[in-house]
Amino acid sequence: MDRRFLTVLAVSLVFALVVSAIFYQITARAGGSPKPAQAVEMKDVVIAGKPLAVGVTIKREDLKVIQVSKDAFPKGAFAKVEEVIERSVVSNILVDEPVIEGRLAARGSGLGLAPVIPVGMRAVSVRVNDVAGVAGFVLPGMRVDVLVTGRPPSADGTITKTCLQNILVLSAGQTMQPDTRGQAMPAPTVTLLATPEQAEILTLANSEGHIQLVLRNGSDQGIESPPGREVSELYGAKARRPQAPQGAEGTPRQRPVAVAVAPKAAPPPPPPPPDQVVVIRGNQRTVEVVGH
Repeated sequence: MDRRFLTVLAVSLVFALVVSAIFYQITARAGGSPKPAQAVEMKDVVIAGKPLAVGVTIKREDLKVIQVSKDAFPKGAFAKVEEVIERSVVSNILVDEPVIEGRLAARGSGLGLAPVIPVGMRAVSVRVNDVAGVAGFVLPGMRVDVLVTGRPPSADGTITKTCLQNILVLSAGQTMQPDTRGQAMPAPTVTLLATPEQAEILTLANSEGHIQLVLRNGSDQGIESPPGREVSELYGAKARRPQAPQGAEGTPRQRPVAVAVAPKAAPPPPPPPPDQVVVIRGNQRTVEVVGH
């Protein structure tokens, strides 16, 4: 074998070894030694074992406990089942969803519908039929107006008037959540959320007249001022205006009318005095009028 070839081959091998050693040192310094994997800290979290509807009191068998990383622990969640049981649900909880403080009523606030009522509000139930209940389509969570039809003591006929507007429906019959299929449900009673003043109006309307629930769009927060309608208006008659107050003799009391008084004319200026000439004769003084 040629000596020159062997020399070139040996030099090439030495050069390759040197380059490999340098490249290895650079790579080792840049990457460093791999760090050992750290253990992830886990934490218990309480979740729903089945769907929990509004008004349900949570039992131990309704819950499950799973483990999640400490960083993934939901805000407001619970780590112990004892913190959740015997509390009422105020917002629907889906299966396998973490139980959050904001979806539960305070402990001791009551059962059923009571925990859903905000502080300062009242729940008033009214009896309705298929017509008054909009053919069964008044479902929990909807908003309605309340119309009352009756005969006021000062009226000659029956009047329909809007007495309440934008009232929230808490429950329809015994149901506190709408049907998932959106179908109508027969509901002989409807429970409405009202202020104490509205509760008095609603109770009086339900007792003294016939009420009718009118559905409205949930995003419509406007309050209208309809004047009300009388029976005579259904047959083309004009609405009667309130009469003027009566006097002592039964005659209409006239309203005072302001009368404009013309200002008095200024008196004419006095005529200018006549021209006069004063004549003095000795100790006598006389005045003579010129032009007369």
